[in-house]
Amino acid sequence: MVSAMKMKCSTSDCPVDFALGMFGGKWKGSILYLLLNGTMRFNELKRMLFDVTQRMLTRQLRELEQSGLVHRHVYAQVPPKVEYSLTEAGESLRPLLMDLAVWGRKHTPASEIPPAG
Repeated sequence: MVSAMKMKCSTSDCPVDFALGMFGGKWKGSILYLLLNGTMRFNELKRMLFDVTQRMLTRQLRELEQSGLVHRHVYAQVPPKVEYSLTEAGESLRPLLMDLAVWGRKHTPASEIPPAG
């Protein structure tokens, strides 16, 4: 294991900044976390992320797809059907996302924790 104190990082070569840049942002972490449960359609994601606009969700999904973390599958049918799932690279984030969820629950003030379910 590399000690963080012995490493030097600048904004151009820090591996943590690189990783956060791939899935950081207001909605990307939530999208990835939801997709840990399996393939979802756009409207399913929209319902689960009720505060996100359609435009923002589309943008975030496109960026995650460009980063190679999310796969977009379009079915040739009317009306169009589009499904999103994690790629192998996205799935490799599972342990990190689960650890972040535990950390978040532990450090979220009790008044801000949403009800379960």
